[in-house]
Amino acid sequence: MTFDARPAPAPRPTASISPDLVFEAVLRGRRGASSDFDLNPHVLRPDAPAAPLRQAGVLCALVDRGDGAGLRVVLTRRADHLRKHAGQVAFPGGGLEAGDESLLHAALREAEEEIGLAPSGVEVVGEIDGHETVTGFAVTPFVGFIDPGFVARPDPGEVAEVFEPPLDFLMDPANHIRESRMYQGQRRFFYAMPWEGRYIWGATARMLVGLSERIASLSTGDEVGG
Repeated sequence: MTFDARPAPAPRPTASISPDLVFEAVLRGRRGASSDFDLNPHVLRPDAPAAPLRQAGVLCALVDRGDGAGLRVVLTRRADHLRKHAGQVAFPGGGLEAGDESLLHAALREAEEEIGLAPSGVEVVGEIDGHETVTGFAVTPFVGFIDPGFVARPDPGEVAEVFEPPLDFLMDPANHIRESRMYQGQRRFFYAMPWEGRYIWGATARMLVGLSERIASLSTGDEVGG
């Protein structure tokens, strides 16, 4: 596949990203879901999808390892043998199942299954702006803090790797690169955040951009809903 880089957005004013700043940003409330079509107005979107969007919950888990890097975000690289989204970077989480009480329950259940993170080890702050994917998912991300002593135990059937890029890096608009690829004869644009040989892109990158905009609004005084 072919990727083309585009200029990153102009940097916004940023503040030191402390747990208190994250709490304030998350608790300001949701603005509404973003979509894969936001950067692709030229791509025709069906008026009515063939099937309802499948609901999914993911966990944006934050941890301070005490290494001077500040808060880090726990991300996974999906196993290469999976039928869908093989090898892609993602938050722990997955689709809502019959036994799930809520999307948060689904996110925490999947995090435990995928990386061994017990729900009792997560201090959930709240949900942030969701994202609708071209593959038919409506994803709701939840932000939570985890203990610095947490050691990931990835399930090899689902996860190839667990890694933790610094939140400061992911929240910096200078690192939010617009790239593109040819897909089914059309050029599709998306956000990407390459970090130490890992390629964070697509829905995961877009949800991180949403959190970055939320945090930036605290520095500029903008309303989250504006």
